[in-house]
Amino acid sequence: MKRAIGLLITIAFANSVFAAAEIGKPAPDFTATDINGKTHKLSDYKGKIVVLEEYNLDCPFCHNHFKTGAMQELQGEITGKGVIWLLVNSAGRNSPSYRTPEVAKKEWATQKIKATAWIDDSSGELGRKYGMRTTPHMFVIDKNGILAYQGAIDNRPSPEGDPRTARNYVREAIGKLMAGEKVQVTQTRPYGCGVKYGS
Repeated sequence: MKRAIGLLITIAFANSVFAAAEIGKPAPDFTATDINGKTHKLSDYKGKIVVLEEYNLDCPFCHNHFKTGAMQELQGEITGKGVIWLLVNSAGRNSPSYRTPEVAKKEWATQKIKATAWIDDSSGELGRKYGMRTTPHMFVIDKNGILAYQGAIDNRPSPEGDPRTARNYVREAIGKLMAGEKVQVTQTRPYGCGVKYGS
């Protein structure tokens, strides 16, 4: 199991063939549809902080964040402050990790997800535009549409244990932005399983 997980991490880190959003520059605009059929554009959220979370519950790293309830707690805490949190599933339609809208809605309810919306990115367009490589891979965009943070959710790259004990970079970045202060850690190496993009 540990060997398999190690391989997944290696593959995820080695996968750098996509474009990547750059810290301190405007985050790439996008138009995407959620599992309820609603359209979301980054430009519609100007004036608000936006979080993008690359998601795949089949990944043991991602699964642990939800199994422990840590991710839902963070989502609830952050969205409660007026932040937009978009869950992004970029698994291609031929991947076992792809979710139809109906299945995704059930998973949303079962996992008690507290994000703003679940984006169906089965085309991979949004993920590739941002250079999303792992699940999870996090992005924080400030009120002016500038990318303020991207990388790991925390400093604890483990598929087991309690993520609440880690230093959470996303919470930290949002706290700094809301206080009008400079984000100290703007980029880290994302950990987890490689995103299951389609062809």
